[in-house]
Amino acid sequence: MKKLTMLLLALCMTVSLATPASAAGPMEYAFDGADDPEYGKSTSIEVVHTADGGAMKNEDVSKNAALAPPTFGSYSADTLNTGTPLTPNLAPGYQPAAGAIINGSASVIQPPAMGGGTANGSGSVYVPGSSSVTVTNPGSASGGYTAVTDDLYYSGGHLGTLKIPAIGLSVKIYQGTDSAALKKGAGHFEDTSIWDGNVALAAHNRGVNNHFGEIHTLEVGDTITLTTRLGTRTYEVTSVSKVSETDRSALAASTTNMITLYTCVRDQRDQRWCVQGVEIS
Repeated sequence: MKKLTMLLLALCMTVSLATPASAAGPMEYAFDGADDPEYGKSTSIEVVHTADGGAMKNEDVSKNAALAPPTFGSYSADTLNTGTPLTPNLAPGYQPAAGAIINGSASVIQPPAMGGGTANGSGSVYVPGSSSVTVTNPGSASGGYTAVTDDLYYSGGHLGTLKIPAIGLSVKIYQGTDSAALKKGAGHFEDTSIWDGNVALAAHNRGVNNHFGEIHTLEVGDTITLTTRLGTRTYEVTSVSKVSETDRSALAASTTNMITLYTCVRDQRDQRWCVQGVEIS
């Protein structure tokens, strides 16, 4: 009996060793690929969305563009991206502000009129490095430029309100044209005036914040109203045009009080709608 048991055990072992390993089927493995690496953004150039969420621009975020915080308790104290440049002469888009002293002289300056014309009709134009410039009536509408200052912000952090009755639009205006500003409302091009001269604004044309989605339907003669802490102005539409995304000519300064609106053209990434109007009241 003992011999029979040993014989059966030996037979079982022989059979098991003779069975191919592949009889149970091949084993399969699946591995997920590595995710895309995140390198972070550059420390000197920031790519941001402009008016339509599609156009791109380079924006200096180096120390030259650093801002000193607004005065504690001011309207813009808690608003991002506000304040005064730490190094004004190195700041992007620098030009001396109205009332600035040039090279220690007692003269004041106004931003130059479009095309390098004379400021306020005085016959004098600011030339970088010059020792004096004489202008008359600083701060008047004929100067063609009003800078954004802390006292122009409302308590909610916006600079004003834009209304276009023909398309049922009423939207608040925020400083800048980056994605953060355009999520809240219309954005103000920082290099343009906020009151006198050419006020340029941008907004999205699709999605939840499609504030400028219908500006291309405006007609010559339709009205646009801008309200800021400096007052209320009404403009009349003079042109509605499609321009290249690289065409920035409509942002130029002007001694005429006017307004410029930008947004992108749907499904045409390299095109922009540009609406312009002039003051009528």
